Amino acid sequence: GGAGGGSGGGGAGGFLTATGFSVAATGLTVTVGAGGAAGNSGIKGGNGANSVFSTITATGGGGGGRNDREYGSASGNGPQQGGSGGGMGRTSTSSETQGAPGTSGQGNAGGNAINTLSSPWVGSGGGGAGAVGGNGNHSTDVAGSGGVGLANSYSGSSVYYAGGGAGDGNDGTDGSGGNGGGGGVNTAGTANTGGGGGAEAAGGSGIVII
Repeated sequence: GGAGGGSGGGGAGGFLTATGFSVAATGLTVTVGAGGAAGNSGIKGGNGANSVFSTITATGGGGGGRNDREYGSASGNGPQQGGSGGGMGRTSTSSETQGAPGTSGQGNAGGNAINTLSSPWVGSGGGGAGAVGGNGNHSTDVAGSGGVGLANSYSGSSVYYAGGGAGDGNDGTDGSGGNGGGGGVNTAGTANTGGGGGAEAAGGSGIVII
């Protein structure tokens, strides 16, 4: 999972499944991607690392945007593309409002900033495998929640993975983490779910189930 930035939630790691996938009866390297490093008010969240099995690669989640009231993503600290995209940090510009996109077939985009020229510039949620991240709405002073993940029963019971991280409401109402390991504000994504971190928190590590 991607990490949260100053106010944008981190996007979930990419979610992929396969059946009838043939592999040779030999040693295979399996990589479980680490979660992204937490951002802060001046720094975007870090992207998560990829998880890999044979020729299948699930893309790490995109980091959330920093606390940008004036510069938006033009500063280089906006939300990042990933398996699912990071949520937009707070911004007061009218042109820098979009959450980052996800990777086709793996996840969804992060949430956008709505009514950006109105205070208090709340953050948006990171995208999840099952839904886009929630928008931060400055008119209502409510931050975006992380997008929901997807359920899978390969482990023997139904478990949600790859939920997006929550956006920060600053002085308003915080978003919540998406079902599937997405973290709330200042709360890391859950380990071994690929969940995005909430604002200012690290992303969760990935998982490979064979």
